[in-house]
Amino acid sequence: MTNFLTKTVVTAGALAVAVWLIDDITLTGDSTGRKAVTLLLVALIFGVLNAVVKPLLQLLSFPVVILTLGLFLLVINALMLMLTSWVADKVDLSFHVDGFWPAFLGALVITIVTWAVEMVTGSD
Repeated sequence: MTNFLTKTVVTAGALAVAVWLIDDITLTGDSTGRKAVTLLLVALIFGVLNAVVKPLLQLLSFPVVILTLGLFLLVINALMLMLTSWVADKVDLSFHVDGFWPAFLGALVITIVTWAVEMVTGSD
């Protein structure tokens, strides 16, 4: 349970960095506390989608992933962030990704930040 909570908080932090760095990824809210709760909820959605949908996409796109030497996984990560934005919109959370390229850059930022935090903390 601790690992799940840690990953959720790290993902929420990575999402916050993506919101901060990329103009077309937006998070709105009345207060800092509301934004933090929204980020945690979006991180939960992102985690669930990555656990359920992403493996299926990876399996279905396996030949393309092989042909591109794994670079297509970046596209899958961008699509997962766009799907997260769509789900967040459906459940009335104020998180939005406006287009593929911001999602692509956001997925890169989230991956790098998550990797860096895991390297520093030694978590898996």
